[in-house]
Amino acid sequence: MLILIAYDVSTETSAGRKRLRKVAKECVNYGQRVQNSVFECQLNSTEYRQVKATLEGIINKDEDSLRFYNLGDKYKNKIEHIGIKESFDIKGTLIL
Repeated sequence: MLILIAYDVSTETSAGRKRLRKVAKECVNYGQRVQNSVFECQLNSTEYRQVKATLEGIINKDEDSLRFYNLGDKYKNKIEHIGIKESFDIKGTLIL
């Protein structure tokens, strides 16, 4: 299923900037960045629960925000892209 993860981490302190880097690093492990704080992730239900729990453990719930959008398995007709940074199928064949 395609999960869209969006986050907003307060960067007013050095601790906040550290949390931001940790959140971004964790999201890179699961998907591709499509905007500065937005990732598209192809996940099964176990991976989804895992990344959600990990990110919840990183953020400060009093200062930061996480959003998870479940677009399901039939997501291709739900996404329209205009402009640069065309996305790619992260589960597809990678040619180097």
